Amino acid sequence: MSSSLVAKKVTALFQTAGKAIEVNATSVYSGQKAIEDDQFDLYLVSPQTSMFFDQLAKFANRMHKPIAKIPPQAYVPLPQQTQMLADLIEGHLENR
Repeated sequence: MSSSLVAKKVTALFQTAGKAIEVNATSVYSGQKAIEDDQFDLYLVSPQTSMFFDQLAKFANRMHKPIAKIPPQAYVPLPQQTQMLADLIEGHLENR
């Protein structure tokens, strides 16, 4: 699955709901730099890169940045799954 496609779908869902939340995709190899440069409010790790989660989470925790795994069932660009991902994102943003 394309992370950029999932990001576009969930961003469109937020825009339709009148919420100023934007989701972007980047490579896992750019992740540490994105965390370090404070380029986001929440760093999400896609299912296909979950093997890097622990490494990124350690770094994110040292930098006091939130990070979450996207469950596979929320990583499909269909309405119900996109809503599931949006709910996950909003839940993490509310709890920071």
